[in-house]
Amino acid sequence: MSFLRAADARDESGHLISELHGVTLAAILEYLVTAYGWSELDVRLRMNCFAENPSIKSCLTFLRRTPWARTKVEALYIKARSAEVQGRPRP
Repeated sequence: MSFLRAADARDESGHLISELHGVTLAAILEYLVTAYGWSELDVRLRMNCFAENPSIKSCLTFLRRTPWARTKVEALYIKARSAEVQGRPRP
């Protein structure tokens, strides 16, 4: 049995997940909040926007203004989504 690398995982439309084709930052954040919850995102990513009165709106504002934070959130999404598509447990 061969396993695909996370970089090779494709979504239902056939697009590479690592390219984030057509996925908005809001959709990424909603997916992660549903998958992990605010407190787990704070533990994994260590950002105050997930710890101090978290909301989608405030997190989006922070992530749009802070490139390093957006990169970390996108990387977690790619890992989690790739694992889901490949049938592995989320990291």
